Amino acid sequence: MPALQRRKTIGLCLNEKKKRKLSFHIFEELCRSHGYDVIDIDLTQPISSQGIFDLIIHKISDLLVEAGQDLASHHLVQRLQVYLDTHPYTVLLDPLPALHILLDRFQSYRLLHKLESYSQGSSGIFSPPCVELVTKNCDIVALVRTHLTFPIICKTRVAHGPRSHQMSLIFNEGGLSEVTPPCVLQSFINHSATLYKVFIVGSQHFVVQRPSLRNFPLGPTDQSTIFFDSHQVSKAESCSYLSEPFPSTEVVPPLDSVVNQVVQGLQEALGMSLFGVDLIVDMQTGRVAVIDVNAFPGYDGVPGFCSALFSHISKILNITDKSAATPSESSEAHQPSEHPGQQSLGSLCGTRLSDQWPRPMQTPSPEIYKKDINCSPFINLHARAISTDW
Repeated sequence: MPALQRRKTIGLCLNEKKKRKLSFHIFEELCRSHGYDVIDIDLTQPISSQGIFDLIIHKISDLLVEAGQDLASHHLVQRLQVYLDTHPYTVLLDPLPALHILLDRFQSYRLLHKLESYSQGSSGIFSPPCVELVTKNCDIVALVRTHLTFPIICKTRVAHGPRSHQMSLIFNEGGLSEVTPPCVLQSFINHSATLYKVFIVGSQHFVVQRPSLRNFPLGPTDQSTIFFDSHQVSKAESCSYLSEPFPSTEVVPPLDSVVNQVVQGLQEALGMSLFGVDLIVDMQTGRVAVIDVNAFPGYDGVPGFCSALFSHISKILNITDKSAATPSESSEAHQPSEHPGQQSLGSLCGTRLSDQWPRPMQTPSPEIYKKDINCSPFINLHARAISTDW
């Protein structure tokens, strides 16, 4: 008589606030009704004692940011890393090195500019010019004169947490004295107070229109620096004076083909399943600008998020089920990370080759995703140099 097959198990590394916001109980009910077990993972306890996980969904951005400064946070992240190292068949959504890139605006904007340089030009996709400031011990005015145009938007280097939404709009060289590094200075693009948030769930994406900053005169003016919270300005119900469009402004959304190109290019570069992209349309040229990329966003305004997530995850688990027999706990720790279904699985997880946006870089292998982090701080976004030891 054949042995009973073990039920697939999905682990969740999500805080209660994130689960409530996304109505994750719907996702959990879908999983259980289709024969999958769902277990909340406690990173303060050994993960192996909590179950054999076929797939783990996480949002540990807080821990990743804190791990370079806080030993307790480092140990929690390290515990997850050790589990992945000893269970190479476990699928992680999403890969930690990709999170490392998106948490650091220096790195994420470098990635966007690389993608721009590899685009074929016909779509007009671009990322606004920007300057990285690590310290005030440099000639900021000279950098701006060489690379940027006013107005300029200033963003913190760390792209996570409440402070990451605190931004400023600078209109002249005098306003540059108020800049506090580490930060990114980026040329502001007039976009008719309209932001297009693209939410990705595996092979599906959803476009949600939101308010954004209104148009401002181009070039230096005597306008005082405006400090604002980007989260408040771009909320669906925002009534900010900063997001009031001019009455005669015509808004033309980006073409579906352009959105597809952006999504596929970023999936290829990052190997991610759950992320968001902020797009604007330059009111002067009609070109589409990519201004931000976020890991596992809030998916506000996305209908049926839990159904889309379940569909994506069930495809991944079905592929791993067909590609190789489920390893036992004793042998799982010693299996090689490559197996017959790896290429198909990579496509579902966002590493599919794009025929519209050529590969900007070699896609990291699972081994790179799971490099050892025992020797140095996992991530340090507060020091002058970022640790990239994975």
